[in-house]
Amino acid sequence: MKDKLEVSSNPHVRSRVTTSQIMFAVVIALMPATIFGIIQFGWYAALLVVVTTGTAVLTEHIFCKIMKKPSTVKDGSAVVTGLLLALNLPPHLPVWIAILGAIFAIVVVKLLFGGLGQNFMNPALGARCFLVISFARYMTNFDCDAFTGPTPLALIKDGQAVNVFNMVIGRTGGTIGETSVIAIVLGACFLIFLGVIDLRIPGSYILSFAIFVLIFGRHGVVGYLMDRSQPLFDLTYLAGELAGGGLMLGAFFMATDYTTRPITKNGQYIYGILLGILTGVFRIFGPGAEGVSYAIILGNLVVPLIEKFTMPKAFGKGGERG
Repeated sequence: MKDKLEVSSNPHVRSRVTTSQIMFAVVIALMPATIFGIIQFGWYAALLVVVTTGTAVLTEHIFCKIMKKPSTVKDGSAVVTGLLLALNLPPHLPVWIAILGAIFAIVVVKLLFGGLGQNFMNPALGARCFLVISFARYMTNFDCDAFTGPTPLALIKDGQAVNVFNMVIGRTGGTIGETSVIAIVLGACFLIFLGVIDLRIPGSYILSFAIFVLIFGRHGVVGYLMDRSQPLFDLTYLAGELAGGGLMLGAFFMATDYTTRPITKNGQYIYGILLGILTGVFRIFGPGAEGVSYAIILGNLVVPLIEKFTMPKAFGKGGERG
């Protein structure tokens, strides 16, 4: 055969922008949250960032060599995975657990399913959930030199008041990269400006979650009907839910992952709404204060079904006629 057909991973979209350029843009966009986390939590947070990122890159390179395939580390996806994983870790997690998480993200979630473009869930979030299940005591301990005690979301879960301003600027406990809403949104604006992401998924995610909280939250419609002593539509409570935890980081940097999100526009809206509802269910009705990671992973599993019902139907032979 004179012509050879090359089979590559999805999505098959023509563009002059390369994967490595997109990954580099994501890394730059994550720098405000990363730098803020390192300044706030100290040198050990920087060590975790370096360790997880380096382990992710080295693991992918070694795996490719063992499988006798060309190394794929140049596309930058391993760097993004390692960095995102670090930003989702407590600032004083033992290093060996962080290394194990990076290896799990690259080998189990990504490479065993065919590599970039073929993994069925976000590798960083898959590894985070694995670590939470395996090492719950370490993964739920956010005490550090700067902050001790429950996180703002845990306080909200217990019905206590929180300082929303501190949550927005990042003067709270939490994972390395989730505390500062300003730093996260600043990086997200950079990606939106470059056209790497848009607001379909993050916007529908955040809006649907806010509506869910206004209906089913402690100070929502249902909560007010059950206990009239509670104020209705407490904006401080809503702002705390929006600013707390990994909602903003997940909405802008992980729910928008090209591989695990729907490719259709209508599908992306449905996907974002589903994530908002799932996050609301986990936070309000679940035993824990978080829920973003599990919501996005479950949403990833539903993506093929969403695309099945939102994919435009072909016209012409064998398709529909207008």
